[in-house]
Amino acid sequence: MTPNSASFLIVGLGNPGRTYRGNRHNVGFMLLDRLAESWGLTFSRQQFDALIAEGLVQGEKVRLAKPETFVNLSGRPVASLLRYYKLPLRHLLVAHDDMDIPLGTLRMRPEGGSGGHKGMRSIQENLGTQGFPRLRIGIGRPPGNMDPAAFVLQDFSDQEAEIMGQVLERAVEFVSAWLLEGIDVAMTRFNGAVM
Repeated sequence: MTPNSASFLIVGLGNPGRTYRGNRHNVGFMLLDRLAESWGLTFSRQQFDALIAEGLVQGEKVRLAKPETFVNLSGRPVASLLRYYKLPLRHLLVAHDDMDIPLGTLRMRPEGGSGGHKGMRSIQENLGTQGFPRLRIGIGRPPGNMDPAAFVLQDFSDQEAEIMGQVLERAVEFVSAWLLEGIDVAMTRFNGAVM
């Protein structure tokens, strides 16, 4: 595809490498893998420090991006991709883990703050705005006095992984609705608990 031909950019946040693959912090990457599988796309190249999969989804030109800079530095590759492809902010969707909503919950918003998520803060700083859609994937709160930074770098338990499998299937439907029918339809249909 030529530089200006991608209509939508969907970004999943996570940390690169096998060590982090099953971590709670990597649900953004997990969702993008599900989207790629569902849509018949392959992560086949790198661009601006991100792994890229691209293709047509029901006539819409879509680019999936997994920043390879680690979560907290996601902003630079996202901003570079958005500028290079000259996309409006409304055609960007960022999917990320969120400790402030329960495991099994999905919430899409057209804009908003970072909620303490350092990857989202990095994106907002690099874009100079909070005005872009995001899909928050609930991972729940850490137990007891556990350090949140340690919690997000843990793998899901077997029971949690089973729940997340169902959540991610629902999230694929959520993102498809956003892409094809718009954010208002997607939020009305899918925001809230899925488990």
